[in-house]
Amino acid sequence: MIVVGVTQEQIYDGIDLDLSWSERELPERERTKHVHRLHPYLGKYIPQLVEELFRRHVPAGGRVLDPFAGSGTTLVQALESGLDSVGVDIAGFNCLLMGVKTAAHNPFVLESELRDALARYDAGDGRVGRTTAYTRAWFAPQTRTDLLRFRSLVGDYEHADVLRIVLARAARSARLTTHFDLDFPKEPQSEPYWCFKHKRECRPVERAEHFVRRYALDTLTRLKEFSRVRSHRSVEVLHGDVRELELPGQFDAVVTSPPYPGLIDYHEQHRYAYELLGLVDLREREIGAAARGTSRAAIDAYVDGIAGVLGACSAVLKRRGRVVIVVNDRRDLYPQILARSGLVLEQRYQRHVNRRTGRRAGEYFEDVLVARRG
Repeated sequence: MIVVGVTQEQIYDGIDLDLSWSERELPERERTKHVHRLHPYLGKYIPQLVEELFRRHVPAGGRVLDPFAGSGTTLVQALESGLDSVGVDIAGFNCLLMGVKTAAHNPFVLESELRDALARYDAGDGRVGRTTAYTRAWFAPQTRTDLLRFRSLVGDYEHADVLRIVLARAARSARLTTHFDLDFPKEPQSEPYWCFKHKRECRPVERAEHFVRRYALDTLTRLKEFSRVRSHRSVEVLHGDVRELELPGQFDAVVTSPPYPGLIDYHEQHRYAYELLGLVDLREREIGAAARGTSRAAIDAYVDGIAGVLGACSAVLKRRGRVVIVVNDRRDLYPQILARSGLVLEQRYQRHVNRRTGRRAGEYFEDVLVARRG
C-alpha cells in the first residue's frame, strides 16, 4: 500500500479561503501593522481576520462588543472600520494596553512628551525608588536601575499610560532570560548560555536603557501611523468580568476570541508589568482559575465561565445581531456552551492558520462560529 501525502488542495478543501492567508500573502509586517505591534501579546487574532468578519456580520456604522478583548485587536479594527466598540477584559495590563492603542492622542503633544521624557532620561534624571523580590530576581542590577529610573518619570506626563507601555515592553526584553524563551521563562538566567535562537553563546541582558529608547520611538511611530487611518467613532475599555458589569447599551454584534482552556495565564504572561506598574491583579477571577489545566474539573469550569460570558453578551445583543467566535474547538465544547448561553449556531467556517500573530510559527485549523439568540 502506497501512502500519498496530503496535497495543498486537500488541505484547503472545505476551508474558507477568504479567512485563510499564507505567510507570502500576509507577511508579519502586515499582521502587526501600526499599533498591533505596540507590545507583544500571545494568542491575539490577526486584524485582517477581524476586518473580514466585520464586513460579513456587522452593519456599516454599527456597534461591536468584545468580552475577551485581550490586546484590543477588535477595538482597533473597529476604529479603522468606522464602528463603535466596547472591550472588556479581566486583566489590568490588557486594559492598559487597549486604552493606549485606542485613545485619541494628540500626535504633537505625544511626540513632545515622549522626546522630553527621553531627554531627561538620557541626562540621568529619575530615581530608583522601591524594588521588589521579583525585580531583584529577574533584572540585572544596571537593568533594574534603568527601568526604575524611567518609571519614576512616567507620572510627570499627560501621556503617562503611553510611557507605562514603553516601560513594560522594555522590561519584557530586558529580563534575565534566554533570547529564545521570552514568552514563558521559568526561572532567571544569570549566566552565559548556548542560544538556540542565535546559534552561539549569549549573555543575559545587563542593561535596559537602549530598550527604553528604541521602544519609545517605535511607540511614537506606531501611534502616529494609526492616527492617520482611524475614525473618530466611540471606543470604551472596561476592566472586569462581563458577567458582573452593566454593559452600556445594545450591540449589533459580538466579535471575540475566547481564551483556550489551560493554555495561557494572561496575568502571568505580563507579570513584569504588574510588578513594575503596580497594576491590580485579578488572576484568581480569570475563567478556569480555580482549576487550571485540562482536567475534567478545569474543563467544566471553563465551559461554565464561557457560557456565562456569552449569555451576558446575548442579553445586550440587538434582535438581528450575531455573536462571532474565533476558536480552536478541538475538544468540541462549544455546542454545549452555545446551548447554555441561549445561542443557536447559524454558521461555522473553518480557517487554516499559518501564524496567528507575530513571528510565532505553527499551522493548525480553527473555527469561526456565528450564532444568534435562540
